[in-house]
Amino acid sequence: MTTSAAEIATASSDVFETGNYEVTDINVGSGDATKPPTDLFIVSPVTKGTYPVLLFCHGFYIPNTCYTTLLHHIASHGYIVVAPKFYGLIIISIAKGVNKASLVTEWLSTGLSSVLPENVNGDLENLALSGHSRGGKTAFALALASTAPPQKFKAVIGIDPVAGSGPSMRSAPKILEYIPRSFGITTPVAVVGTGYGNQRLGLIPPFAPNGVNHSEFFNESKPPVCYFLAKDYGHCDMLDDWIAKLASFVCKSGGGDRDLMRRGVGGIVVAFLRCYLGGDGDLNGIVGDPSVAPITFDPVIYVKEQKKKKITIWCYVIVLKDVVLTTL
Repeated sequence: MTTSAAEIATASSDVFETGNYEVTDINVGSGDATKPPTDLFIVSPVTKGTYPVLLFCHGFYIPNTCYTTLLHHIASHGYIVVAPKFYGLIIISIAKGVNKASLVTEWLSTGLSSVLPENVNGDLENLALSGHSRGGKTAFALALASTAPPQKFKAVIGIDPVAGSGPSMRSAPKILEYIPRSFGITTPVAVVGTGYGNQRLGLIPPFAPNGVNHSEFFNESKPPVCYFLAKDYGHCDMLDDWIAKLASFVCKSGGGDRDLMRRGVGGIVVAFLRCYLGGDGDLNGIVGDPSVAPITFDPVIYVKEQKKKKITIWCYVIVLKDVVLTTL
């Protein structure tokens, strides 16, 4: 039996709609009996079952609860999302954030089941890692520190990741080496960038400047790796509305419907998780026809494997709103 193009498009676009699972928010304080290493914001399905787990790292001075709408979208498709709080008013180094995320990862095996709804369990054999902005770098740094077998993470997803305020001002650990495909991560990687993230807002510098943003994370990731550029949106447009509006005073925003942006980013995350944590072929359908998404992703690149004889590497340099592709 063959599958029509229309059926493929319908299946692919389903990830951009709210899923079939009712979800609930769970706040776990560091003083909880399960002894988590930090406060946790968890979004979980309430229906009996065992679900893959996504560890989500928040961005610079963005509370972990400010991604609620985005995380609800992901969890509604059958995932448990655990978002640690890395710091409050006093910021900590990324190295300390990576260590805290690592401790949360270890806590999952002992404490997660005790705080979930009744008859709901996390499948830690299918554990993925994601993060936004500075949290995107935290996610990559944690993945790079967790490469010894058995690997903890089955997928890594960077949402507009940022590694500093510029190539010469990268924050430690300096994971970007400016060598194509140099990341020591064999785990499948997806990178979602924003078209306005590298633009100034008046005199205010960009939040995701060239040389340390999504394009470089994509360039340094080994296959399989996906790249999606939400070209009409800004660095903070996937946050909950109230904080996204505040952020628009200091961070360039695309000005489009932010709900569509959250659905677009959430759908990409779900499609990628389905592909590499078990599921259907939504990812291939979206790559084949990005117009099924509620926002414009352009370019969309999916490098499934490294060629053995002749290696073609796409390098992306984002300048204002233009994307320049070169082949090495």
